[in-house]
Amino acid sequence: MRLHVADHPLIRHKVTVLRDKNTKSPTFRLLVDELVTLLAYEATRDVRVVEREVETPLTTTTGTAIADPPPIIVPILRAGLGMLDGMTRLLPSAEVGFLGLKRDEETLEAITYANRLPDDLTGRQVFLIDPMLATGGSLVMAIEYVLERGATDVTCVCLLAAPEGIAHVQEKVGDRADVSVVVAQVDEKLNEVGYIVPGLGDAGDRLYGIVDV
Repeated sequence: MRLHVADHPLIRHKVTVLRDKNTKSPTFRLLVDELVTLLAYEATRDVRVVEREVETPLTTTTGTAIADPPPIIVPILRAGLGMLDGMTRLLPSAEVGFLGLKRDEETLEAITYANRLPDDLTGRQVFLIDPMLATGGSLVMAIEYVLERGATDVTCVCLLAAPEGIAHVQEKVGDRADVSVVVAQVDEKLNEVGYIVPGLGDAGDRLYGIVDV
């Protein structure tokens, strides 16, 4: 597993505003969208491409095009939905799948409750998007989910990560596949209930409000 921390002044600025408890949901959503677009630029450095011949107004030249089959972007529901527009803005040809995971607040384990993914992901580049890499349980489950379906090239895009979560992903995934994690910042630690500190709170609630279930 490779870790890339996208250290850039604009990224640090946007993360600071996201952390502010007084930042309202509409502004929070806009900032997440902008931040993910910046992260997507880093995350897609190794996207598969092919040569393509095009005619300019003056001559014929050879350029670059996204290879087939196209990448697939998989937001981890529900908070990952807030990152989807930022990813598809840079990868409009990508397909989109969905994976619903939620955390058991007692065990901190991830539980799958929904999925909309192809049964066969052989040869596909997969981009998993989830704002927070906290305990790592949800991300590991998502990675395992796509690896079992044949994916061998997986990039995880997160806003914040805790050292404990990074270590957990590294331990569980190891070098079995080409897995990368791209994050805006790595925070200090997890607290006793598995939240990232200093963090930004519950990303889903701050994006969409609190929903009682």
